Amino acid sequence: AHDYAAAIAQLQTAATAVRDSGLALKTRLLTPPGGPTDASNNLNVVLRRELGLFAGVRAVRSLPGVSIRFPDLDLLIIRENSEDIYKGIEHEIVPGVIESIKVVTRAASERIARFAFETALYLEREHLTFVHKANIMKQSDGLFLGVVREVAEEYPQIPLRTVIVDAACMQLVLDPNQFDVLLMGNLYGDVLSSLCNGITGGISSSLGIDIGDEVRIYEAVHGDAAELVGKGVANPLPLLTPAVDLLHYIEEAPAAERIAAAIEAVTVAGEVVTADLGGTASTVEMTNAIIEAL
Repeated sequence: AHDYAAAIAQLQTAATAVRDSGLALKTRLLTPPGGPTDASNNLNVVLRRELGLFAGVRAVRSLPGVSIRFPDLDLLIIRENSEDIYKGIEHEIVPGVIESIKVVTRAASERIARFAFETALYLEREHLTFVHKANIMKQSDGLFLGVVREVAEEYPQIPLRTVIVDAACMQLVLDPNQFDVLLMGNLYGDVLSSLCNGITGGISSSLGIDIGDEVRIYEAVHGDAAELVGKGVANPLPLLTPAVDLLHYIEEAPAAERIAAAIEAVTVAGEVVTADLGGTASTVEMTNAIIEAL
């Protein structure tokens, strides 16, 4: 859609379809002009709110042939999707002074904390790290931190570590293998997810899953990238990688493993890959190479 009202109408139709199936594969949604001027106009955020997608899960895994610095990295970032500054509550107090409100509630903090520990337990992960800035934001991040510690007492088999966000960034760059599952608020989750993409060689090494009570959306993790639309140069892996995990989720493991093996064959060879992976191939050429490797 080229105008915001039409885009919202299409989004509502899509949301209904997702509710009916409980599952979707999603690329990045471009937000056309004409909507609200605050953060609430972003169609990706609107869809999360519409479907109650409270948990953002980012799986960061080293990609053979691409992730040279940390070839064996396997991290899970869990992000609280519904609150924080992504509520988009901003206003001008007086000319030249803007106030942006960060929202943190006990209910949402407890829900995402329990989700994180249950996920770590289900996936047989070894430990969980909560990332915060409670030394400065003593009430908002302090509430979240306190709730996480309370919930952690129910899961003694998953050790909890807490790290201040700036220290977490430094430690991730120096030695990301010290982490396993990371839990954090909305803004920190956005920043650290992109940081982890950088240390593993780019967006091809990650996939996103937005999760609600009865809905899962597997999605590409890149930004809008409107400038690439129609040029045939985009990397196909950011959407293909979550599709592989979706296949695993619906118990189509043989198909998922075939596709994953074909992707690895192409990235390790490095001969037919797009520019962001160090090659000169077009989107279609790289896609065809993966198909040929099946």
